[in-house]
Amino acid sequence: MKNANPVLALAVLAFWTALAGCGQGHSGETALPAPKGAGEFFPIGVGGRTVRLQLALQLPEMQRGLMERRDLGPDDGMIFVYERPQRLSFWMRNTPTPLDIGFFRPDGTLAEVYPLHPFDETRVASRGEELQFAVELNQGWFREHGVRPGARLDLAAVRAALRARGSDPRRYGL
Repeated sequence: MKNANPVLALAVLAFWTALAGCGQGHSGETALPAPKGAGEFFPIGVGGRTVRLQLALQLPEMQRGLMERRDLGPDDGMIFVYERPQRLSFWMRNTPTPLDIGFFRPDGTLAEVYPLHPFDETRVASRGEELQFAVELNQGWFREHGVRPGARLDLAAVRAALRARGSDPRRYGL
């Protein structure tokens, strides 16, 4: 290599470096997008209306919920997704925004709706024991939009949001 052209060697090096950064591995697979964070909102249908929901999946996200939030838009809220059906219970510790909570069955059917009052630490428990999703929205949202028990949660949108968060929907029976 004593007589190699330095310009040609530099050009070859630049070519291979550029190729390595194209987002494809040796198998030809493209890199997957990074999972979205807990602060992201996802469009999800509730009773035929599209709302923007953040997903609470991990225990710390569920424990934090909407605490200290004063910035919810009129159709913004949070969905708590559980791995298996159960009785659900919520409170409003450190939560200044009045909310409604809707409890949904595993098939996406709305079973119960309750008001949640700011800073109230009294537990609001579901009557049913086979509930898998809880949706918190601004207080009055369900009533104002005519969303009553029997209404449906868009489970296809929930599956898509779970995938976008980097979670396998099968973990939640979806």
